[in-house]
Amino acid sequence: MDGQVTEMPRLDAARTEKPLAGRKILIIVENLPLPFDRRVWHESRTLTAAGAQVAVICPTGKGYEAPYEEIDGVHIYRHRLPLDAKGASGYLLEYGAALFHETRLAWKILRKHGFDTIQGCNPPDLIFLIAWQFKLLGKRYIFDHHDINPELYEAKFNKRGFFWRLMVLFERLNFWTADVVISTNRSYRQIAMERGKKKSEDIFVVRSGPDLNRLHVMPPNPDWKNGCDAMVGYVGVMGDQEGIDLLLESAREIVFDRGRNLQFVLVGGGPALEDLKALAAKLGLQDHVTFTGRAPDDVLFEVLSSADVCVNPDRVNPMNDKSTMNKILEYMAFSKPIVQFEVTEGRYSAEDASLYAEPNNTTDMAAKILSLIDDPLRAAEMGRIGRNRVETELSWDYQVDTLIAAYQRAKG
Repeated sequence: MDGQVTEMPRLDAARTEKPLAGRKILIIVENLPLPFDRRVWHESRTLTAAGAQVAVICPTGKGYEAPYEEIDGVHIYRHRLPLDAKGASGYLLEYGAALFHETRLAWKILRKHGFDTIQGCNPPDLIFLIAWQFKLLGKRYIFDHHDINPELYEAKFNKRGFFWRLMVLFERLNFWTADVVISTNRSYRQIAMERGKKKSEDIFVVRSGPDLNRLHVMPPNPDWKNGCDAMVGYVGVMGDQEGIDLLLESAREIVFDRGRNLQFVLVGGGPALEDLKALAAKLGLQDHVTFTGRAPDDVLFEVLSSADVCVNPDRVNPMNDKSTMNKILEYMAFSKPIVQFEVTEGRYSAEDASLYAEPNNTTDMAAKILSLIDDPLRAAEMGRIGRNRVETELSWDYQVDTLIAAYQRAKG
């Protein structure tokens, strides 16, 4: 941060000792390209630093169209996918295309580079179908559990039914196939034991901690405030389950019911972006809400550096209650006070760096945002608490040893 290099003693030790020397690893991730997927990119670079050879299969994406690149010693193989899936037929097309390309590229990588371990990153919970082919050849499989898909399905479609039961089956098969599970938090670890029937010694909690040497505080840019008195920042996906509609309702209450002149800057792209822009205009918030779309790092860093308060409006449901949101840790890394709804893993991550609104209560969220805007000393102290927690407990360097231990366990 601020141009200073943050020490990473665990990563430096791995780089010196090479505990995974001689290992050859294939990572498969379906929903984001590398190096855009920060968690998988941190994992890949860490494994490479520890002496392993790493190849990754992922989709293409804007700015990441090359079918093959080697970056920082990581071999990245990308494939195209159909447009964002909508409905059962769309998901069938997307997942079918992904499995075809992942199978094709996995065999290509086996011939060209070789591998002894596959790490499958969900969603979806279908990469076990690739792992099955290679487990017959003695390869090991690590399931990197990013999302709880049965809960995600229920959050997206507000129902269960046949496809929900299919999600449960796929999850069970993914756990059953895995020699080792990497969980992103304690709640996911519990799911691995209860639903996945995994032994505790085969589960390793590797959080998606930020790399503090990648995040750079920039001088605040007053232009983001658009002439308003203060600014609220949000970073994340623009999807139906992220609760942006709840944030916009809180913004309406702040601006019109309470007569406060605040600007809301929302960074990120996603399938609901255009609908959310239309909702903001319908609520009369076009002069108080800025949607940047998917933005490069310098824009993201400048927005976070300029915000007075950052928010996480994720709707309270079983999915969001048990999931750790990367945005929370990034807010903390930028020393920003946070307002979010009361969720289990959100509170575990932020602790006293956040205020917690009543679940899905937009009026309470509005009140808590204003309480921090009106008390800058308290807001600054919360920001310091969050930054310290990231520096001393939650940054990526604290995940390095556990990730390496998971791979040592998988070797048997």
